[in-house]
Amino acid sequence: MRRPLAIVWDWDNTLVDGWPAIRAGLNAAFRDAGLPEWSLEEVRERVRHSLRDSFPILFGDRWEHARDIFYAGVRATHLEVLRPMPDAGALIRAAARVAPMAVLSNKSGPLLRAEAAHLGWAPFFRALVGAGDSVADKPDPRPMRLACAACGVPAGANVWYVGDNSLDMDAARRAGCVPVLLGDAAHDGGPAASRPTLHFLTAAQMTDALSALDKAAAAG
Repeated sequence: MRRPLAIVWDWDNTLVDGWPAIRAGLNAAFRDAGLPEWSLEEVRERVRHSLRDSFPILFGDRWEHARDIFYAGVRATHLEVLRPMPDAGALIRAAARVAPMAVLSNKSGPLLRAEAAHLGWAPFFRALVGAGDSVADKPDPRPMRLACAACGVPAGANVWYVGDNSLDMDAARRAGCVPVLLGDAAHDGGPAASRPTLHFLTAAQMTDALSALDKAAAAG
């Protein structure tokens, strides 16, 4: 395991749990469209792609109307229900000692940056790249390149992209970065479906690995 020159993170279900707000927004849009609502488990399993990629499929020609209802529902509660994932705070502090960091998420850019500021985490990241901040969204490699450029390195084999599902691992591979799975990916077919290069079952396990890399570098 080589020390990375930059670490880019997914956001939802990797560093934070914001699913209740996402569910509230989606179900508001589904109710308006006369569609069945999703349980929290279904939201976790099905939400991967950005809104501009997924809503035309879900809502057809009325997707922009559904978008407005969704965002109103999310904004009403997202900061109130937002919670860090277990041990995520210690993890990003350990990672910040190893390499410059950024976030790449399919959450709307303004919502992403509001959540990072709310948690007091924004100063840890050189950039917080969300959906709509690039001409295309994850897993397209272009937003990954923006995140890496903010860290002062090109996207490539010296950059880790840390996420919780197979779409994140695909995004890493498309940009030539190292796909790093955090968690058991039980909501997405398990680790075998994601095919990560590195896998940490828990944030605490990843913190220990990064601390070991930091100590090794300090020892020369």
